[in-house]
Amino acid sequence: MISDQAKKEIDIWVAKYPTGRQSSAVMEALKIVQAENGGSLTNDLIKAVADYLDMPRINAQEVATFYENYNHKPVGKHVIRFCHNISCMLNGADDLISYLETKLGVKTGEARKDGLVSVKKVECLGACVGAPMCQIGDKYFENLTEQRIDEILDGLK
Repeated sequence: MISDQAKKEIDIWVAKYPTGRQSSAVMEALKIVQAENGGSLTNDLIKAVADYLDMPRINAQEVATFYENYNHKPVGKHVIRFCHNISCMLNGADDLISYLETKLGVKTGEARKDGLVSVKKVECLGACVGAPMCQIGDKYFENLTEQRIDEILDGLK
């Protein structure tokens, strides 16, 4: 269920922790397995990570369901994680999310039929000074407007 390549990557993280504390690598392990499996996690994958790290399955499940960076249903190639916390809301996030949904033809929480994008509302992404903002992959996009969203979307392939 976990590929040899993913195990090698997980082992790099496990090595960063003291002996017997391999479960400390659970967040990165889940991230690695999620990336290798189309961007989402199934219950079986979460169990496989727990078993690989020799930790209680419920603990891995708790991590995977608590943090919003783990997806539990199929997502698009690009996941647009739009901040929906107070600073972003006060600066127009709701209107921009509606604009994004209309422009992309996809509802929040879903993947577009062509598999290119998903839109996900998330809580704080830690860039309140640049509100409203979103994250795509490892990139943050701040001070968003409809025009800026159009420019960002034009760059997605």
